[in-house]
Parts: sequence; structure tokens; C-alpha cells
Amino acid sequence: MRKLTITPGRPDPLGATPGDGGVNFALASVHAEAVELCLFTGEDETRLEVPGRAGPVWHGFVPGLKPGARYGYRVHGRWAPEEGHRFNPHKLLIDPYARQLDAKITWQAAMQQGKTKPDRRDSARVVPASVVAEIARPNWQRPGHSWAETVIYEAHPKGLTMTHPEVPEALCGTWAGLASDPILAHLSDLGVTAIELLPSCAFLDDRFLVEKGLSNYWGYQPIGVFAPEPRYSGPDPRGEFREMVRRFHAAGIEVILDVVFNHTGEGDARGPILSLRGIDNASYYRLGPGGAYIDETGTGNTLNLANPLGLRLVMDCLRHWVEEMGVDGFRFDLAATLARGGTGAVEAHAPFLTAILQDPVLRGVKLIAEPWDVGPGGYYLGGFPHPFCEWNDRFRDDTRRFWRGDRGMAGDLARRVAGSAELFDQHGRPATASVNFVTAHDGFTLQDLVSYGEKRNHANGENNRDGHDANFSEALEDREAQEARKRALLATMLLSQGAPMLLAGDEIGNSQGGNNNAYAQDNEIGWIDWSSPDETLRAFTRRLIAIRKDHRVLRQTRFLHSLTRKQDGIRDLIWRLASGAEPQPADWNDPELRFIGVEIRGAAEGPAGEAGSEAVYLIFNAGGDCSATLPPGRWTRLLDTARPEAPEELFDAAETCLAAQSVQVFTRATSQEEQ
Repeated sequence: MRKLTITPGRPDPLGATPGDGGVNFALASVHAEAVELCLFTGEDETRLEVPGRAGPVWHGFVPGLKPGARYGYRVHGRWAPEEGHRFNPHKLLIDPYARQLDAKITWQAAMQQGKTKPDRRDSARVVPASVVAEIARPNWQRPGHSWAETVIYEAHPKGLTMTHPEVPEALCGTWAGLASDPILAHLSDLGVTAIELLPSCAFLDDRFLVEKGLSNYWGYQPIGVFAPEPRYSGPDPRGEFREMVRRFHAAGIEVILDVVFNHTGEGDARGPILSLRGIDNASYYRLGPGGAYIDETGTGNTLNLANPLGLRLVMDCLRHWVEEMGVDGFRFDLAATLARGGTGAVEAHAPFLTAILQDPVLRGVKLIAEPWDVGPGGYYLGGFPHPFCEWNDRFRDDTRRFWRGDRGMAGDLARRVAGSAELFDQHGRPATASVNFVTAHDGFTLQDLVSYGEKRNHANGENNRDGHDANFSEALEDREAQEARKRALLATMLLSQGAPMLLAGDEIGNSQGGNNNAYAQDNEIGWIDWSSPDETLRAFTRRLIAIRKDHRVLRQTRFLHSLTRKQDGIRDLIWRLASGAEPQPADWNDPELRFIGVEIRGAAEGPAGEAGSEAVYLIFNAGGDCSATLPPGRWTRLLDTARPEAPEELFDAAETCLAAQSVQVFTRATSQEEQ
């Protein structure tokens, strides 16, 4: 076998870059004393001391090496945890810039660090190798949907297809299965415009899960943030992921990735050494006195994005997924952590946010923040700058509570239906800044929301202590009552101002048996059950999405503040009671108010005609059967959730009858008098 040699190479870019008759390697570590590049041929390991250094970057070039080569690092330095240093050359380290890994990452004892001194077990046989990959930036043909057009479908990369009867068995649970013809047909038929995938980069199966015979299903323990997760693919993870993206794009569907940059799977001081901890623990993690890990994520560690190395890693990674892998946007897990500056406080001008806003690649993609973490001041809903949109948990909770019949919720529902302006209407942010949802991967499914009053998470092995307790759910015994509640919840979400997000499987009645934290359930609990889909609910969801698409007044970019429009002298937002009268303060403060109607036109603050020339009247009735007076004019009833299959009908009567737990939608063209 040819003897491998190494020359100094170049410090940029970081990672393994093939070209010029070999591969250049570059790794960033401020505090390392020496770096060894480890190259693998079968079980044989060749170690080469990296000769070049430029500031914090160690670099070298290996002639004759080609894409497909397997490698890792061993980094030498001080073992001084009290000072933040945890170097241990006995541990093989995954390149944080590796674009591919040769296996999934599952905890093994040899990965562990020592308690008081370095663990001397060699981890090379249990840590996946990084793989040299070709670097290409294809010309992506992106759908380019505006936020006003966007309807998001949140799905697990594996769970969406595992039981689908029309997806070939060999493709179930893979990137290829995700973009197979049956799934594309389903999503296109629904009318969704974007699929938001749970973490899709390489992640760790945690020790405590492995010891209980479980696995990390959701994937929120990242290790290789540049590499597609190997368990979802065959021999070519990058190629298969890119082909998936191409197929989604061809179907007019954007791809959004749920990314985790607030922490890594290396955990706290009792966790393994797999990558950043062994490369430069003191630079990549936020540390407190005595080298203790600052934990604002509830996972044991927090990435330090106020440090240039941490910030560069995240920015390079995001550009990689956009330019090389074709994704159209990101949902940032625990994004409040990313918005913490050098002092640890959440800041609107934190280094990460500032870097995103000036980046010519990233500022143009869809950016969604989960606007909280568990640290001090970590609930930051409404605080992110444009162009970020935010998961709106107040929409989730207020909508659930209104339809459950909680007292005094009519005013809160009104604010959510109007786009949560009190939270987001600042600094020029659009009305689409609110990502509205009633269910997500973290929590009950829609079916379970109406079937269980309490969570049932016993399968997770934590004595039912994990998962949310404040679910605002209800165990409805009557099937018709369950269906009515589900339709009302879906209608509220899809007819409100903002950007709606549908949880995969809700449209067919999927249940997780009451488990509201299925993070470790890579089985029938966590997978979507396609065995007996609710076709009536699927058709109803399709109809709601079509109504939203066809009526621009329901998806405006400008906030509505009940202001008078110049073109017709009519307010853009008029709230009404069942009597047809406008509610007074005493009505809004009535804890028994279960009915609210709202007349919507194009925003007064926008150009005339920007949202079309029509009015829409929405009625939300969480009380019993009742009748309601319609606003003056001749209306067409588009939808009655109590009769989901009833066709549109021209409505000549001055009143409409509403069933309990129902929503009705009316529309009419703007009359000449209003113009």
C-alpha cells in the first residue's frame, strides 16, 4: 500500500476538501497543542501529524487521497476540566465539518471521558469515521413561495413513511421514501407548500436511552451537523438527500430543516467525547466557574455562539445546507439560546442574529425561531428581528383553551386570529411573522388532543414524568364531538392571519396513544399510522387549505388594526357578536363569551387591492347551538365545519344557524358602495 504523506496545505475552508490531486484538511482549535489526522483503510489506522497552523486553524494536505476516504482526528492538549480543557487523544473525534459519516452514532462505553482523569480506552472502533465528500453547489430550482403562500407540514424523516402501504418497503424510513410518489401525491393533494423535517443531520443515540433499549427518534442530540443522518439512507446519504430535495422542488414543495445549534449530543461533564469537546471544549461551549457547563437548554451543555469558532461553524453549516443540499429554510430549535450574547442575556443584536441578517445567502431563506429556552429570560416570543418568523405557542394554547370551553378566552382567540399583532407588529415585521400551530411533534397529536385529558408517556421509561402537563386537552367520549373539535381547531389555524403549520398525520387522524413526548419511540407509537386514514378529515383539511389559498384576505402580510380604509371608508377588521352588534369592553370581558365573529378586508395600511377585493366573515362558536346575524350584504357560505362535505352556497338569509363547536366561513365581493 502506498505510504501516505502530509504537507501543510491551506487553512481555508474548514473540513475535508478534495481537489488538486488530494484532500486538504482544516480543523479549528485555539487551545490544542497538536492535531493528528487519522486515516482508515478497513480496520487499519494511519496517523499523520497535521503540520500547518494559521491562528486557530490546523491544516494539512494529503496527496493522492480521494473522495470516499474515511478519517477522524485525535487532538492533543491539556486535561484540565477546571479550566475548560478536556483534550484526550485516546478518543477519535468526528470532524464537525464532515459532510458524511460512515455509520450512525450510538453511545458506547469507550466514548466516555474520565471523571477525574482522561479515560484511556481507545474509541476508534466505536466512533463512526468521517468521510471525504465531493463538494458541489447545484443550480437549485426552488419553488420560492412567499410567506403569505406558505403552509407548512411538519414531519419526521422516518416516521412519515414507515407504515405507508404504497411506499415500497425498501424505501420506508429513507430520504427516497420521503419523496416517493405516494408521499408527494398526498402532500400536493393537500396543498401544503413546505415540508419541515425534524433534525436530519447526524445525531447520537444517548447513553440513558441505549441502556433502556430505546433510541433517539427525534434526533435532537446533534454531533455531525454537516452530515445527513446515515440511518435514513443507503450508501450515498448526500446524493439521496439531494435527490429528495429535487423531487420536492419539482412538486412545488419547499424543504425546511429543523436544526439544533443550541447544544450538542456530548451532554454534560458525564457525557462522551465525540467531537467539539475533544477539539476545543473551552472555545465551543459556554462554561462557568471551574469549567462547569452552562446549561440553558436542559441537555447538559450550551454552544458558545459568541465565540468566533462556534459562530463560524453554525454559519458555514447553514450555507452548506442551502447551497450544497438545496434546503429552503430552517427552524431553529431553542432559538433563544442562539440569541444570547457574550453576557448570556438574550439580545436582539446577538452575534448569531447579526451574522444571519447580513449574510447574502441566509437572509433570503425561510427562518423560523422556536423563541424560548430554559435559561434566564429565555421566553422571547415576539423578540426576533425580521426576517425571522416564530413558533407561536400562545396561538396553540389560546386556541386549545377557547375550543375546550375555558372561561374568558374569546378576546385571546381574537388576538390570535388577527395575527398576534401585540407580539409581532413591531419594527416593520409582517403579519406572517407568527407561525400558527395547534399541534407539533412535541406534544399531543390532534386526535390525542381530543381523546386524552392526561399524557400517557409510560413507554418512555420515565414513570410518566416527562412531557408537557399543561396540554389544554380533553377526553371527549363521543366520536362526533371529537371530530367537531378537530375540525374547529384545524379551521382556526388555517383561517387565521400568520403562517400555518400542520403536524403530519393530523389530517388522517393519527394517534400516539396519548404519548405527548415520543422522542424515544422509533416504533408504532412515533410512526404515522396509515392503516385506516380518516378520508373525511383529509378532504376537509384539503378544503381548508384551498380556501386559504383562494382568498388572499386570509393570508395578508400587513396587520389588521380595525383602521378605516381610504378606498371605501370601512374598517379592515370588524368584530361582531351573535346579534351582529360590535362587542363592547364589557362583552370582551365576559368570561362566558363563547362566540366571536370577525369581518375581514384588506389592511387599511396597505395599498388598495393588495389583498384582493373581497370581504370574508368568520364565525367561531365554542358554545352550544345558536343563530347569528350576518353583516349587511349578500354572502356566500364557503364552509361549515359542522357539515364538512356541504358545498358552497349563496346565502340570502340575514341569519345563519351554527352548531356547537363549529366554524363558518362566508365571503362576498366588495360592493360598489364600498368602493
